[in-house]
Amino acid sequence: MRTIHVIGIGAGDPDQLTLQAVKALRGTDVFFVLDKGEVKSDLTRLRRDMLETHIPEGGYRVVEARDPERDRRAGGAAYSPAVGDWRSARADIYARLIEEELGEDETGAFLVWGDPALYDSTIAILEEVLERGRVDFTYDVVPGISSVSALVARHRTCLNRVARPVQITTGRRLAEGFPEGVDDVVVMLDAHQAFRQYTDEDLHIYWGAYIGTPDEILVSGPIAEAAPRIERLRAEARERKGWIMDTYLLRRHPKEA
Repeated sequence: MRTIHVIGIGAGDPDQLTLQAVKALRGTDVFFVLDKGEVKSDLTRLRRDMLETHIPEGGYRVVEARDPERDRRAGGAAYSPAVGDWRSARADIYARLIEEELGEDETGAFLVWGDPALYDSTIAILEEVLERGRVDFTYDVVPGISSVSALVARHRTCLNRVARPVQITTGRRLAEGFPEGVDDVVVMLDAHQAFRQYTDEDLHIYWGAYIGTPDEILVSGPIAEAAPRIERLRAEARERKGWIMDTYLLRRHPKEA
């Protein structure tokens, strides 16, 4: 029976891999990596650096495939179908890689940024592959340090306050309105900087980009003061690298315990 590890590798720092993740890495024969093109080639390099750091003796294979493009123009009612089409295209690739590149008694692995259980599609895609019945395998999931955990650690703060909830959402949802009944909101996947519409509110922002990598950028402070700086730094970084991954925590009434 083929075996697959879905390994959370953290936000980018090789030192943030858990002992469980390192053990899974060292028990893997084939690593599957989806290449996102020349612009994001440093993401592939970071993965290879992690392997070289934690498996210095080698003895494994790395198989790369081109990641299918997702229709990022789709919005509203078309958003979910577009994501579904993209996941199915990925499932086609996953099935081919597992069937053709992994022996019957070998172990393969997908290296997932952050934590596989938080805003990642790998688990759902593998389930789709199994449902199709083209190739059979068993898989497990190794949790990782998410960008959310790394963000608050780097800012030396906490996600929530005493007896208060915290909500994790997307930039698309935040643009529709600040969540009700919650004063601490983590925002991911915000390509359009939805925080800008809240600069007149009593909010504190903890923002980070490329967290855990040598390119890390951190900004925190009252949102009215921090937002212009974040916009400038974000634009400069995107121009320089061609892509950006960032997340942030918005805290309402920051002076309240």
